[in-house]
Amino acid sequence: MARRPRPAPDAKRPKKNLLKSMGLETVDYKDTNALRVFISDKGKIRSRNVTGLTVQQQRHVATAIKNAREMALLPYPGQDR
Repeated sequence: MARRPRPAPDAKRPKKNLLKSMGLETVDYKDTNALRVFISDKGKIRSRNVTGLTVQQQRHVATAIKNAREMALLPYPGQDR
């Protein structure tokens, strides 16, 4: 039984872009179901390392989440008490 060779440590597989996998081009603050994917259980915005978004997409998602929080559509972090 032959072993598979290990991939090189610097050869990383690119992350899946969550916006593309959801079929979205842009994100809107009123689409709370889509925004909840980018929020952790504690209510924090997930980082680019986790979501696999580009810099511009991450900025748009973060702005949309902040707007949705301001409109009371999404909770702020630490509001689960």
